[in-house]
Amino acid sequence: MVKLLVILLVGLVFESAGVVLLKKGITQIGDFQRISVSEVARVVRAGVTSPAILSGVFFEALFFGCLLVLMSKSDISFLWPLTGLSFVFATFAAMLFLQEKVSAVRWAGVVLIMLGAGLISYSEHAKPAPPAAPAGTSEPAVTPQ
Repeated sequence: MVKLLVILLVGLVFESAGVVLLKKGITQIGDFQRISVSEVARVVRAGVTSPAILSGVFFEALFFGCLLVLMSKSDISFLWPLTGLSFVFATFAAMLFLQEKVSAVRWAGVVLIMLGAGLISYSEHAKPAPPAAPAGTSEPAVTPQ
């Protein structure tokens, strides 16, 4: 369980780094002047050559890799809500690296997200353990449905 939480935390750091870098890159490219094919093409051309955007995509891919590992080893009903902690990490990253101001209402939202993640984590600890395999067998015990 501790190993999964460490992978989750590392993945969330990757995800927050990716979001910050993507924001930094798109800010450098500039706003959409209008929604048109030529404007979208301009932004895409600038994006595929932007070091910040390419780095952001790289960190998002690392997060996705961590997510795949976690999905293979834990219940999605436990894992997916905990990925909501990325909002907490991203808020701190936006303050530190993008100098964004975070209002009291947003901090209240961050606290609620943290409380929800804590409840989900607690529910995983409160879950009954699966039955042990009978002595002398290597197969897990089958429980009737």
